[in-house]
Amino acid sequence: MNNIFNSFINSITPALLIPLLGTTLGSACVFFMGNSLNPKLQKALQGFASGVMVAASIWSLLLPAFDLSSSMGKLSFIPAVVGFWVGIFFLLSLDHLIPHLHLGSSQAEGVKSHLKKTTMMIFAVTIHNLPEGMAVGVVYAGFLSGNSSISAMGALSLALGIAIQNFPEGAIISMPLKTEGISRRKSFVYGTLSGVVEPLGAFLMIVASSLFLPVLPYFLAFAAGAMIYVVVEELIPEMSQGIHSDIGTTMFALGFTVMMTLDVVLG
Repeated sequence: MNNIFNSFINSITPALLIPLLGTTLGSACVFFMGNSLNPKLQKALQGFASGVMVAASIWSLLLPAFDLSSSMGKLSFIPAVVGFWVGIFFLLSLDHLIPHLHLGSSQAEGVKSHLKKTTMMIFAVTIHNLPEGMAVGVVYAGFLSGNSSISAMGALSLALGIAIQNFPEGAIISMPLKTEGISRRKSFVYGTLSGVVEPLGAFLMIVASSLFLPVLPYFLAFAAGAMIYVVVEELIPEMSQGIHSDIGTTMFALGFTVMMTLDVVLG
C-alpha cells in the first residue's frame, strides 16, 4: 500500500485534477455567455455528457473488470454484475438521503430540508460528479497495482474524457445559478466547487482499492454502475424533455464515439 500511495503522491495527483479543470473551465462560461443557457444548447451538452459517461463505463470500467476476472472462466461475469449493482444501490441511497434539486425541476428529492434552492442544485451536481471521480480513481488504482489490463494512457484517456464532459456540466450548473440572482463570480465558484468532490472521490478509491486489490474488478464495476445510474436517472430524462430531444440524442452519439475513440487510441 505504501508504494501505491507514494506513487500516487508523486505522479498521479495532477492527473486526478484533470476532471476538475474541465468543470472549472465550464463554470467560467458564466462570464462570457448571456443571462441564461439556451435550451437547445443545454440538451446538446447533456446528451454529450451522457454519451461520454456511458462509453467510459463500458470501455474504461466494465471491460477491464471482465479482463481482470478472466481466470474465473464462465463465472467471470460475477464481479462485474455484483460491483455494478452495488454502484447502482450506492447512488440510489445518496439520491434518497441527500436533499437535492435537479435542473428544471420544481420539486426537491431526498430527505426533507429547508436548504436554499441554489444549495440543493449544487448538491444535485455534486452527487452527479462523485461517481466520475471514483471511476478515475479506481482506474488509476488498477494501473498503479501493475495490472497489465490497465495502462497509464488508458487511465489518462478516462480522465480526459471525464474532463471533456465536465466542461458542459460546469456551464449547466453555473448558468442557472446566475439566473437565480447569484453574481457571476459566486456562480463560477459554486460551479467549480461542485467538481471538487471528483479528486476527493478519486483519492478515496485509490486508497480503498490499494487495500483490496484482489477485488479490483468489483471496484471498477461499482464505478460503472454509479455512472450509469446518473445517466439514466438524471441526464437522459432532462435532455429528452420537451422539444428538440433529437439534439440530445445526436450529441449522445457524438459523446459516446469521442470517449470510445479516446479509450481505444490512448488505451
